[in-house]
Amino acid sequence: MNTQPLVSVVLPCRNEQPALAQCLTQIKQVLQQNNINGEIIVSDSSTDSSPDIAKQFGVVLVKHNQDGYGAAYLQGFKAAQGRYLFLADCDGTYDFSEIPNFINYLNQGFDFVIGNRLNGKIAPKAMPFLHRYFGSPLLSLIFRLLFWYKVKDINCGMRAITKSGLEKINLKTTGMEFASEMLIKAVRQNLKIRQVTINYNQRLGKSKLKPLADGWRHLRFMLLYSPWFLFLLPGLIFFILGLALMLALYFNWLAIFSLKLYYHPMFFASVSIIIGYQLIIFSAFAKTYAISHLGETSPLLNKLHQYLTIEKASLLGLLFGLAGTVIFFVIFWHWYQSGFGALAEIKNLILAQTLIVIGVQTIFSSFMLSILGIKEK
Repeated sequence: MNTQPLVSVVLPCRNEQPALAQCLTQIKQVLQQNNINGEIIVSDSSTDSSPDIAKQFGVVLVKHNQDGYGAAYLQGFKAAQGRYLFLADCDGTYDFSEIPNFINYLNQGFDFVIGNRLNGKIAPKAMPFLHRYFGSPLLSLIFRLLFWYKVKDINCGMRAITKSGLEKINLKTTGMEFASEMLIKAVRQNLKIRQVTINYNQRLGKSKLKPLADGWRHLRFMLLYSPWFLFLLPGLIFFILGLALMLALYFNWLAIFSLKLYYHPMFFASVSIIIGYQLIIFSAFAKTYAISHLGETSPLLNKLHQYLTIEKASLLGLLFGLAGTVIFFVIFWHWYQSGFGALAEIKNLILAQTLIVIGVQTIFSSFMLSILGIKEK
């Protein structure tokens, strides 16, 4: 006889005394009424009587002293025996009668099911105005733009995932960004995802949400997991604009309202090129690390690594550096021939400096990329 539970209901708990008993009562009733073989895991770091309440209900109590939303789940997952894991807060905001609905979608072949509060019924005062109409919709919009996946409510805490799916995404973060990490990695690992409209109730007890700080943690994590958007796009903009301005000024192509521009804007063009080039390299750093250490894939970058080896990149950087150095020596020779007098070589000096900096960046960045490309066993 297979005694493995079908579902493990994992509840992160930190001082949820006002709502915990109500949540546990409802979960037990829902599991019993729907003949679902399940276990309840309370992952607790409370200083109130929440652990005592959990013990009275005979659930699996995982007691730890770690702070953080993600930390609570990571500790709770260690004790989970179910083939499916159902996740939700035990603060009274979520209706656990949704458990059979979520399990039904997992039975249909979905790997990950996430709730959508924004399309459901939200009780009065359940969600702050800015959170409901600005914070959650904006973060969800940014997620859709960065990861090209239509998710309406990325911050919804009611979720379900298969045990095999959870093992694939290998979650690490311990704070509120845990919610974003789970969704991002589910998308990146091509898990089959389903969104379900749910209702949202008013919280019982004091909220631990810090809107600005937690919102920033979500946004920061999404940007870190999207190096093309964080580094490559601004890098290309800086580099292309700087290069265009450099060429236009060097060859005297640029004039504004009959005002001819000289070498002074070339300093800005040089800085723009160098910054843009470095940001582009940063995007390669970040993506290489993600491929080597986080299990992501990128056919484009894999081909680039095949053709642009450390030797070829170093040679290219050396050529840039030599070109800049030659220009410096030519300028010095002109200065020597003039008897070390005044020179009008500012444009060539800026060009030489830019080439040398890019050359040095290219050489040492190629070594760094090789280090990041060493895969973990």
